Amino acid sequence: MKRITILLAIGIVLTACNTTPDGFVVQGELTGDIENGTPIYLKTTDSLSRGLIEIDTTTIENGVFVFEGKTSSPQLHYLFIDGVRGNSPIIIENGTIEFSAQKDSLGFAKLKGSEQNRMFMDYLEESRKMASISKSFNADFRKAQSARDTAMIESLRAEYFDLQEKAKNFEVDFATQNPSALISALIIERAIATKVLPVEELQALYDALTPEIKATQPGKRIKTNLQKAKGTAIGAPAPNFSGPTPDGQQLALADVKGKLTLIDFWAAWCKPCRAENPNIVAVYQKYKDKGLNVVGVSLDRKEEDWLAAIEADGLDWNHISNLKYFQDPVAKLYNVNAIPAAFLIDENGVIVAKNLRGAALEQKVAELLN
Repeated sequence: MKRITILLAIGIVLTACNTTPDGFVVQGELTGDIENGTPIYLKTTDSLSRGLIEIDTTTIENGVFVFEGKTSSPQLHYLFIDGVRGNSPIIIENGTIEFSAQKDSLGFAKLKGSEQNRMFMDYLEESRKMASISKSFNADFRKAQSARDTAMIESLRAEYFDLQEKAKNFEVDFATQNPSALISALIIERAIATKVLPVEELQALYDALTPEIKATQPGKRIKTNLQKAKGTAIGAPAPNFSGPTPDGQQLALADVKGKLTLIDFWAAWCKPCRAENPNIVAVYQKYKDKGLNVVGVSLDRKEEDWLAAIEADGLDWNHISNLKYFQDPVAKLYNVNAIPAAFLIDENGVIVAKNLRGAALEQKVAELLN
């Protein structure tokens, strides 16, 4: 009888260990001067507006709080305390999550008890090391500038690019080594938005993610955004479009496509765009008789600003704008989420180069037209 009881107990333990939790519990502990009854909010990002929406709220009693609920897949959330600056990121997944933080250092919270948060903490630890190095670098750079130490400034500039490369490699390596981590999907999604990696490399990183992570909201967005990115990758046919011209007519890309056409996304309010405009003007004047056309696609909101900038900068080429900022349908078609952005297309309508500025633009135009 005793043997049967022991075997039954072992069976219960094994069953409990192999059961997937059907809900989550966040057990929180906060230190610092916090009054009982202070509200604490659990928020996440809305999939449509990308703004924060409130999911749940509770109160802090004697420094502790609890959130309970269910989730279909891991998702990044944020904890906000009423009257306290900052927030704490936390990955909500089914299971027990232990949270601890100091009231005045919410960004340095400790997370335990779930696999996603364990990997998240590993990522944050390395990220903070990179941030510390960057902070030290910025202090050295300001010091060198104040002292007008040109040799040190040049040395630090080289170090800056090395630091950027290390940061990029760290994130790529993390995503590669942790395909089951939600944070890996968020890294890939950000890399798509900032265009720091080729589409082929981003696709490989996405393909390596586990099915569970591909099924999350970031995983689904990555799939959609990669498809869009491939549509405007070098070697892809440039999507055709049309839009209103300054005189109210409709102009289509197919109507003005030349031997080589530069599609330039810009806006009157965009300082880097305005700074690049003289270079585009110079290249256009030099090569327009050899077959270079330019189509400006403005992401302005106000027609008067758009027209004034065309006149002020001497942009003597075709222009269109829907005056819808980044909601412009042409910008969406070309997956443009930052400007300036530019696409060079050949006479067959194939994208042959992207986002070239300064001397690099003229060099490529000269190569293709000469």
